[in-house]
Amino acid sequence: MPVHPYVLRADEGEAFWFLGNLATVKAAGAQTGGRLTVAEFVNPPGFAPPLHRHLVEDEMFYVLSGTALFHCADTVLQAGPGDFVLLPVGVPHTFVVGDDEPLRALQITTPAGFERFAAEAGTPAPERRLPDAGPIDPAALGHAAIRHGIELLGPPPGR
Repeated sequence: MPVHPYVLRADEGEAFWFLGNLATVKAAGAQTGGRLTVAEFVNPPGFAPPLHRHLVEDEMFYVLSGTALFHCADTVLQAGPGDFVLLPVGVPHTFVVGDDEPLRALQITTPAGFERFAAEAGTPAPERRLPDAGPIDPAALGHAAIRHGIELLGPPPGR
């Protein structure tokens, strides 16, 4: 599969509401020959995903603004603007966004594929507006996670 150069502007890319966060895919497997996915995430203050692990991908974050406390196995990492965080494949992890402002970060997964999980478990956000969707269905999220090589291991960390 040939890879071609392109540019996406700040408000461009396929967008999803995923676990209450805005995820905008900037590079997917189709554009990278399956090598990686890059998505810009905007997570609200206080957000924390369930404890989970990726069975296929390494997951990385480059923080653009805001802060988060990342938990990876027994390691706790504080990250802010300009910081890079690596969460290795197979290792349980989660994070908690600081209370003061949203976390805006580039999420990078290698190999590609995370974008398909976000599309299945999320809701399209073509206008980047919050959908009128109800609460997250944990069973549907769990089934989508299994199909995409992600194990949900427990609730988000306590505060």
